[in-house]
Formats: sequence, structure tokens, C-alpha cells
Amino acid sequence: MKATVRRQPGKAFIHSVEIRGHRLVVDEPEHAGGEDQGPTPQELLAASLASCMAVTMEMYAQRKGWEIGPVEVAVEYEPPERGMPVKFSVDLRLPASCTEEQRERLQVIAAKCPVHRTLEGEVVFEDRVTLTQLGEAAPKPSET
Repeated sequence: MKATVRRQPGKAFIHSVEIRGHRLVVDEPEHAGGEDQGPTPQELLAASLASCMAVTMEMYAQRKGWEIGPVEVAVEYEPPERGMPVKFSVDLRLPASCTEEQRERLQVIAAKCPVHRTLEGEVVFEDRVTLTQLGEAAPKPSET
């Protein structure tokens, strides 16, 4: 999986994000010096967790043949101080028509989604710097 982010020239914090041919914009709110043209990177992290949990529950319910109706996942978190653990508040909103068994299983399954597992596991970063000419797109990894 790969995401490429490029700064939009002349814009303070606006960046274009490309993922598998899909494009979106990331920015900071006006009070932080941005133009509020898109979600912040931190908001995308919360959205990634919420959407992964929702999709995982839907896939599980579909495999089980459960008609559970609309589900909603709300995720909130505040970036922690350095050295402190990150705390995500997750609210799974399921239709009242779900049985107790369905609610319990969906809660367990939601916590097993790939993004949830990634966030609770150990993370290792492999960083590198690639130098390019001003205005030139970065070379593809095979070219470096």
C-alpha cells in the first residue's frame, strides 16, 4: 500500500494525496495557518480507523448472512503528549434491531480490523531522504 503526498505550490499547508489513482486534499484549519481545504492528517487517522471498523463489521455481517441495517462508527482522539499512550474513543452505533449476539460479535470483529491491529501493535519506521530538483517529481523507488 502506498500514499503519495505533494505540496500544492503557493499554499501554506495544502497537500494533494494520491492513493491508487484516487485523490484527496489534506490541509490544516484556518486557526492553524491553513485554508481548511480538507481534513488534517490527524483527522484522516481517525477516519481510517472508523472506516476500517465499519467495513470490517459489514463484511462479517454479510458473511454471516445478517441483515443488520446501517451502522456508524465515530472515532475521536486527541494527539497525546510525547511519551504518553494514544487513547481512541470509539462509538459503534448499531441498529436497535441487532440481537445481543450480533452486537457482541460485531464489537469483537470491529476491534480486529487491520487499522485497529496496526495501531495497537508495534510500529517500525524505515525513513530515507531522496533529493530532487526544485519542482521535479520524486523518482519512483526503482529509480533511486
